[in-house]
Amino acid sequence: MELKEMNIEQLEARQVELRAEIDKEDADLDAIESEVRSIKAELEARKAEATKKEELRKEVAQGAGEVIEKAKEEKRNMPTVEEIRRSKEYIDAYANYIKTGNAEECRSLLTINASGDVPVPAIVEEGVKTAWENDAIMSRVKRTFIKGNLKVAFERSADPAYEHTEGTTAPTEESLTLGIVELIPKNIKKWITVSDEVVAMGGEAFLRYIYDEITYQIVKKAAALGIADIAGASTSHSSSAVGVPKITKAPGLTVIPEAAANLSDQATNVVVIMNRLTEVEFLNAYAAGQFAVDPFAGYTKVYTSALPAYSTASTNAVYAIVGDLEGLQFNFPEGEGVVIKYDELSLAEKDLVKIVGREYAAHKVTAPGMFCNIAKPAAATT
Repeated sequence: MELKEMNIEQLEARQVELRAEIDKEDADLDAIESEVRSIKAELEARKAEATKKEELRKEVAQGAGEVIEKAKEEKRNMPTVEEIRRSKEYIDAYANYIKTGNAEECRSLLTINASGDVPVPAIVEEGVKTAWENDAIMSRVKRTFIKGNLKVAFERSADPAYEHTEGTTAPTEESLTLGIVELIPKNIKKWITVSDEVVAMGGEAFLRYIYDEITYQIVKKAAALGIADIAGASTSHSSSAVGVPKITKAPGLTVIPEAAANLSDQATNVVVIMNRLTEVEFLNAYAAGQFAVDPFAGYTKVYTSALPAYSTASTNAVYAIVGDLEGLQFNFPEGEGVVIKYDELSLAEKDLVKIVGREYAAHKVTAPGMFCNIAKPAAATT
């Protein structure tokens, strides 16, 4: 082992060994003397270095040295990732990333090791979030963000609780039957074509144009899919699906209260979901009866074209839903952000660019007693 690799204890131990070797008959005295001198020099150098370090520590402790304010100031002024995502430079870089697929410019602006997906600019994230929050249906549903498929248990049937008097026969054990709803995500997609003039827009204008249009259409489709889950549900529970009760009546003064009577105590934020044209039918019934009674029983009205107007609905079709939209669950395994794909080749001969947006989501009714469907009765015979 070389002297530089040995610690002080090993060097001192080697000195003792060399003293013992001097008395041996075949000892190489010149070699021993050379090694002893080398060890002595190494030990003195180590002790001198240790002494110097100790003196420096004492000086620093007493306030010696120069404070480098510039380095501290530079560190303090380093922009955060959030500030970068709001900057014009990053917005322009992200717009170029959408157009070219090259994320190098975006990553060079970030102050972190941005592996994986490139974070969207703040204006895009806020715009997408606002789109979900502004939709009357999607802002009320239950939203989760669990990776992969999601299984949700619900109570199909259960015995009530019992009051038990001490010393009497024990109450019957509860009989509980559960069902499992599995939410399997699928892609909700929307694609648009834009002209070369749109592509030539500045970073923020370009991003707002494509994200606003695509996100609006995806949110609208998600809401329609959720309404279809409710309207298309069976009237009774199964082992893998929540049932939704249904009444079959024409619009009238007591239809909405009757539907609401089918809800459980857990339905607290009850709304009436219908096509705008259907509202007129309820108001006609109100006017014809000449009663000062609100046909909607004071519940908030939520409009959607995903349900047919009563006048055009076929017999037995659901034209209105009364319930609490918390009973409808959407799971977003990849978050609420919309993924954008840019295709400048498919329609190049028309000077058009195809832009595809997708949202990965799963949706189903997961809570019993939260909805009641209202269906159109058959026409009366004369």
